[in-house]
Amino acid sequence: MALIGNLRHRPVRRLTQLYAGLALYGISMALLVRSDLGLDPWDVFHQGLSELTGLSFGTVTIGVGALVLLLWIPLRQRPGLGTVSNVVVIGLVVDATLALLPAGGPLGVRIALLITGIIANGAATGLYLGARLGPGPRDGLMTGLVARRPRWSIRLVRTVIEVTVLALGWLLGGTVGLGTVAYALAIGPLAQLFIPLFAVPDADTATPAPPATAPTAGAPAPVPPAG
Repeated sequence: MALIGNLRHRPVRRLTQLYAGLALYGISMALLVRSDLGLDPWDVFHQGLSELTGLSFGTVTIGVGALVLLLWIPLRQRPGLGTVSNVVVIGLVVDATLALLPAGGPLGVRIALLITGIIANGAATGLYLGARLGPGPRDGLMTGLVARRPRWSIRLVRTVIEVTVLALGWLLGGTVGLGTVAYALAIGPLAQLFIPLFAVPDADTATPAPPATAPTAGAPAPVPPAG
């Protein structure tokens, strides 16, 4: 699959924003894990698989991302640099952050981790999507299914996917709780706030159009067309 997008327009900002966003996303996931108050649906699934297989949380995140990316092939979706980087970077960062953050702690500290993690996740989403270098593999799966089945709404497809992975993750032992509900309620408004804030303008809109030339003094006014 050929990568979408290019880096001819504002490459330094876009690459910096992409990798800052992916790193922050991994950190936010680790904060939610350490809060032990509930995870978003995909991370419930990742945690459940981690419990089942004995692999680290980050390793499972990478593996699931790679498998989901393979599902793009029959859907004829094209990944970008951000898509491929999403698969690898987030998993590495979440494992590194989990190694630094101790488990447990008072309830007040865990609630603070939960709130910080949800807000950071929203900001991270805005950063890496705003770089316009390709969506994450899970988002591409959703949009690919909608493109192949126009009668299916994005809301329906996303709900079915997330309820499915949430149920599987819960059955495998993933943490479902207050944090799961809080994430579901907050991530939409946060994404709506941060995505426009961090969006890099397209090349054709970044440069304003030249102003119209003022008529020369003394020049005759244009004659309107007849009829």
